[in-house]
Amino acid sequence: MRTFKKNAKYRAAVGLVKRLRGARHEAFLVGGCVRDLLLGRGPKDFDIATSARPEQVVKLFRRTVPVGAQFGVLLVLKGSTPYEVATFRSDLPYKDGRHPEGVLFSTAKEDALRRDFTVNGLFFDPVKERVIDYVGGEEDLKRRLIRAIGDPVRRFQEDRLRMLRAVRFAATLDFALDPPTLKAVREAAGEITQVSAERIREELVKLFTGPRPGTGLNLLDESGLLQVILPEVVRMQGVHQPPEFHPEGDVYTHTMILLDHLRNPSAVLALGALHPDIGKPATFKVAARIRFVGHDRVGAAMAGRILKRLRFSNAEADSIVELVGNHMRFKDVRQMRLSTLKRFMASPTFPEELKLHRADCLASHKDLTNWRFLRKKLKELPVKELRPKPLINGHDLLGLGYREGPMIGTILKAVEERQLEGTLTRREAALEWVAGAFPSR
Repeated sequence: MRTFKKNAKYRAAVGLVKRLRGARHEAFLVGGCVRDLLLGRGPKDFDIATSARPEQVVKLFRRTVPVGAQFGVLLVLKGSTPYEVATFRSDLPYKDGRHPEGVLFSTAKEDALRRDFTVNGLFFDPVKERVIDYVGGEEDLKRRLIRAIGDPVRRFQEDRLRMLRAVRFAATLDFALDPPTLKAVREAAGEITQVSAERIREELVKLFTGPRPGTGLNLLDESGLLQVILPEVVRMQGVHQPPEFHPEGDVYTHTMILLDHLRNPSAVLALGALHPDIGKPATFKVAARIRFVGHDRVGAAMAGRILKRLRFSNAEADSIVELVGNHMRFKDVRQMRLSTLKRFMASPTFPEELKLHRADCLASHKDLTNWRFLRKKLKELPVKELRPKPLINGHDLLGLGYREGPMIGTILKAVEERQLEGTLTRREAALEWVAGAFPSR
């Protein structure tokens, strides 16, 4: 085992194991935390598998939450940190491609054999600091291989979501997919629709916000899952681009490279980076050279429909659509009026848009001139200049005798324009300018 930092969460998990053992129960760390410990990575969470039944766990620990007691799963709280404590079990038959009908409490070995992949089926005894391996997971970690435990066809029949998890683990860990496991995914890829859109969304977010999102996209394609989940992305394959702007290749290749220029991005940035050119296949045209007129507008509409299909929240979907719809505006930033530029830079999504623009450039022509220009402007323009407090409001205009209606909005926008340009800086001057520019009341 590689050395790892025995932090407070690890020590607390070991304390739970010792408490269970003190009550004469078997108990081990299990699953992803063991995998990460063996890889020398810091686990985010620690799970514990034990021979203790749920009612016995409840008696041993003061603060527990029964998140899945019928499956032998409880959360034990240490401070504000939850630790999953699950009874060794084997699963009854799966009927819906996602959940077992029930469980039978069993042994550590049977518990390991019911799990998804060998690298996730390891137990660790933190007292003796030894690994218990019933599934060949240690060897697969050395080989950097994601392999289903037992028959991969059966594993994916039991839980269709495991197909997406196989791709995610391979991409995020930079492992290869075991050929029989990959073959089983390809054969069953069409059945991923049995999984709820919400769970698919969660896996996609984890995949694309990981350290290798471009690799993840490619593995989704190789596995056959991309065609089922995101057919619009597959349609970007083979769509040529003007080589003077995109020497890297077709639209799909550009998107894959773009994603790989991101490192652990937010969900909004990751999904924004997946979709900026989604509208190019529909707008492809050759007129002197290859053109994609309006692909940003078309792509934003398509992205909105895809995100709705995947059950993204309205807030996240709106932000992602903003990234897609605005990504072509960056080519004009040096020609924008100051007021237009300030309004563009004041958008809540601008920081993510700027990151997307940088990755977009690096994935194609590599010209970062506009990115550097905007970075310089961000240093020059304080937040109060980008988002200044309005000099006047609608009540001020009503007080001057203007009637309620569209004219109020027109006047306020005109004042804001001049405020952003720096030609109006005081309330009194703004009211005087309005009286002269809009005399009709």
